[in-house]
Amino acid sequence: MGGMEGRWLPPSDADMARRCRLLETAAVARCEWFVRGSNDVFLLSLEAKNQTARAIYKPRRGEAPLWDFPDGTLYQREYAAYLLSRALGWPLIPPTVIRDGPHGPGSVQWFVSAQPLTDYRSLLARRAAELKEVAVFDYVVNNADRKAGHCLEGLDGRLWVVDHGLTFNAVPKLRTVIWDFIGAPVPSQLIDSLEACQSELAKGGPLRQALAGLLDAAEMAALERRLAQITDEPVFPQPTSYHSVPWPPY
Repeated sequence: MGGMEGRWLPPSDADMARRCRLLETAAVARCEWFVRGSNDVFLLSLEAKNQTARAIYKPRRGEAPLWDFPDGTLYQREYAAYLLSRALGWPLIPPTVIRDGPHGPGSVQWFVSAQPLTDYRSLLARRAAELKEVAVFDYVVNNADRKAGHCLEGLDGRLWVVDHGLTFNAVPKLRTVIWDFIGAPVPSQLIDSLEACQSELAKGGPLRQALAGLLDAAEMAALERRLAQITDEPVFPQPTSYHSVPWPPY
């Protein structure tokens, strides 16, 4: 489906909250390897009364040390990205919580059943409006690793985005495959959401308190600077070096 007309409505706040409660409280019936890579990723089977679910579990102790991110913080960044996406209303990140699991505390994210990715150009042709949301979000959270495979076309018809562990660094690190909108104006409805988020952070209320519990002071200040930059000059950014595209892109 292409354009805004064909988009499915996003899940309600109540539905997202229900899924988060299940992720937080359900018993872990099974834990198995999901992806073998630099960081440990597991697939959980969860059970609670008459409900079952699957979830992606990224434990703190399974994170490989990185020179440019503080040790043991990637799972917190996954959760911070989810919280900010809910405050903005976009993009669609699967419900995410922090909880204790079989390998200690980590992020636990609702598993999305998705269609296989064919190619990025095909995704762009069908999902340009949603990819604009993702591109703006990635700038705001300073995403250092947006690959095409992180954009999932769910079997429910929605575009979900995953893998936000390398975000919110205080140093500019935007690295993404989505450079198709360089210099174009950011849609006004996205700017409205960003300005509302700025206001909420300035008030020092629940959103700021939640993010400040997950990010350090320099990272919070950098987040607010990026929000100010894109609302003051609402155009899509351009890459700053050859490091601006991840490898491999998928």
